[in-house]
Amino acid sequence: MTEVSSHQPGSGVHSYPGKLIIVEGIDGSGKSTQLLLLHKWLESQGHKVFFTEWNSSRLVRDTTKRGKKAKSLTPTTFSLLHATDFASRLYHEIMPPLKAGMLVLADRYTYTAFARDVVRGVSPEWVRKLYNFAVRPDMAFYFKVPIEVAISRLLTGTRGQFKYYEAGMDMNLSQDLTESFRLFQSRILIEYDKIVDEYGLIKLDATKDIETQQNEMRALVTDALKDYKPKRGTYGRRTVFWRRFDVSQPE
Repeated sequence: MTEVSSHQPGSGVHSYPGKLIIVEGIDGSGKSTQLLLLHKWLESQGHKVFFTEWNSSRLVRDTTKRGKKAKSLTPTTFSLLHATDFASRLYHEIMPPLKAGMLVLADRYTYTAFARDVVRGVSPEWVRKLYNFAVRPDMAFYFKVPIEVAISRLLTGTRGQFKYYEAGMDMNLSQDLTESFRLFQSRILIEYDKIVDEYGLIKLDATKDIETQQNEMRALVTDALKDYKPKRGTYGRRTVFWRRFDVSQPE
């Protein structure tokens, strides 16, 4: 089992009774599928689970959509919007269930910004300081996949094509959407390799079959949760969750 480094985002290990498990990887790595399977399995084991994903806060969703549609986002603006989105999710979606003793599963975390923003030209030091308020995940998985495998999965999947910013078209790497994706995401892979070493992410081979990956993930999570003691009681759904907990506000 890969050891998780003590060098992590934020001021250190959170003191909440819940556990935060996150997944990272380039588009087409299969991380979302694995997290969904883990979610269902944890619930089947009797755990209370809360799910959250990248770029999903209502606070900045419309602003981000308008900026993307107008293709007017600079790398710094893009970074700040995602940081704002993340801060909203952290304080309103991640921390309350952690305080309630739940398992929180996050599809992408700060490391996504550390990889994407740096590739777009943002200073590595600056973006790390920007996310310094983030709590440390209890487990951070990185699903590593070769770029050609990711491309094949995405093009043969339900979408059949790449999105503008997903392919890094704003960076003018290539006029061809697929080639731009290849160049952009290959650079992100390089950054992820640095992040794995810097932050001690748990690296999984995303070229293995889905069942094998899931079994490996479950074994690691089971071991990590052996001393986990969830709180008893009733847990509110997303729509009424915030009424039951005092949510800290970012400074």
